[in-house]
Amino acid sequence: MERQGNALRLAAVSPEALAAGLLPGLALADARARLPLLAAFPHDPAADAALLRRLARLSGDFTPMVALEPPDALLLEIGGSAHLFGGAQKLAAALASRIEAEGLAQAHAFGDTPDAALAFACHPSAGGDWRRLPAAALGLAPEDEAALRRAGLRTLADIASRPRRALAARFGLPALTALDRIAGGVVRPLKPRKGRPSLMFEQRLPEPLLMADAVGLILERLAVRAARRLQRLGLGGRRFTAGLFRTDGLCQQLGVESGRATRDPAAITALFAERIAALADPLDPGFGYDRFTLAVGAAEPLAAAQPTLEGDAGSGPARDALIDRLSVRFGANRLLRLQPADRHLPEHAQHRVPAAGSRAMPWPLSPPAETPMRPLFLLDPPEPVEVLAEVPDGPPHRFRWRRQQHRIALAEGPERIVPEWWRSRSGRLDAGHTRDYWRVEDEGGRRFWLFRAGFYGADAPPRWFMHGLFA
Repeated sequence: MERQGNALRLAAVSPEALAAGLLPGLALADARARLPLLAAFPHDPAADAALLRRLARLSGDFTPMVALEPPDALLLEIGGSAHLFGGAQKLAAALASRIEAEGLAQAHAFGDTPDAALAFACHPSAGGDWRRLPAAALGLAPEDEAALRRAGLRTLADIASRPRRALAARFGLPALTALDRIAGGVVRPLKPRKGRPSLMFEQRLPEPLLMADAVGLILERLAVRAARRLQRLGLGGRRFTAGLFRTDGLCQQLGVESGRATRDPAAITALFAERIAALADPLDPGFGYDRFTLAVGAAEPLAAAQPTLEGDAGSGPARDALIDRLSVRFGANRLLRLQPADRHLPEHAQHRVPAAGSRAMPWPLSPPAETPMRPLFLLDPPEPVEVLAEVPDGPPHRFRWRRQQHRIALAEGPERIVPEWWRSRSGRLDAGHTRDYWRVEDEGGRRFWLFRAGFYGADAPPRWFMHGLFA
C-alpha cells in the first residue's frame, strides 16, 4: 500500500488478492471491506529498485545489453548472444529458471522492438501480434484510454486504422509515438545499465565448492591472473568486485577498494579476507559455489616503484595497506582524512573524505625558517575574548581569554580575510563579517591567533575572537 493524496491505496496485489477482485489503485478501506483479513504492507520503492538492479545483474550472464524498465521490467537485447544458448527460446527458458529460483514469478516475450516486447509480456493474449494488443498497451492516461474505448478503438489495429492527424489532435503526439514504437515504425534505443568491466576473470569448478573457508583460495587464483594481465597493460586496480555464484542461482558480491593502484595478488587477497571477516552474515555456500568472478572496476597507470638505498620503497605502501585494511574492516566512512580545500576562510580550508577512496594531497607549508601563517589547532567555533587595542586598526595590547589575562609582547598583522560574498545569496560584502587576523605572542612565550570581526566606527562595534593556537 502507498499514500496517494489523502488515501491509502494498494500499490500491488498478490495473485490470491487479484483472484478475489482486488486491483492496484483500490483504496485500502474498500479492500478491507471486501477482505477483512487482508494483510497490507507499506510499499518500499527503494527495495523494488534494488531488486530490479539485482535481476539486471543476474541477466548480465545472458547478454551485456540489459536495460532497466522501472518499476518491474527488464529489456534485453539478445540478438548477439542467443546462439550461445541454442536459440532465443532456450536462452529465455534458462533465464526464467534463474529468476524463478529467486522465488519470483516472471513473464517474458519477444518483440522486434523494445516496446513491442514489453507490450507482449504485459498482454500475452495478443499472441505476438501487435495489432491484437489492447489500447492499454499504449500507456496513455486513464481518461484517454477510456475515451478510446468509448470511441470503439479497443485494439491497436483499430487505432492504426484511424487518420493520424485526428488521433494527434485528440490524444497528442505521445499516443502516435507509442503506437509507432510498438508497430516498429520508430525504434527506441536501449539505455543499457553499466556493462561488464573490461577486465573480468572467471573460474568455473567441476564440482560445487561447499566450504566457505576455501573461497579465499579461489579468489587468490583469480587475483594472480588479474595481476598478470594488469602488469602486461601497465595498470593497477583501485576497485575489485568478486562474484560468488551458487548452484541454486544466487549470486553474492563482495567489493573492496584500494587507496592506491595495486596489482599485488597478496594485497588484493588480504582485502577480500578482511571483507569476508567483516560480514555481518557469514558466507553461506548453500548447495555449493560453482563459479567465481573477479572484476577490476577501476584501473589506472601504475609504474614500478623505485626502492631506496636501504632496500625499501618507503612508508607509503605500508601506510596505504593499513588504510585499506581498516576501511574494509570498519567501513569506508569510518576512516577519514583531511584534504585541503580551495577556500580562504580558515574553518573551511579543509574537508573530510574517506581515506581509502582518496589520495593524500599536499598542504601549503610555510618555509622552515618562518613562523607558520596558520596554527595547527583551530577552535570550532572561535571563542570571544576581551581585547584592549589601539583604534582603529592597531594591534591588540592585552586580552582576557578563559578568565586569564594575557599581556602581548609581540604582534604581527593584520591579515584581512573578507567573507565569501560570491557564495551569499545577496552577493554583497557584509563589512560586519570582515576579519583582521593577528599573530600574537604573550610574555610567557605562548602564541595565539586572534581576529577582529568588523570595523570601528560601524553601526555595531567590532568583536574579538580567539581562533587558533600555535604549537
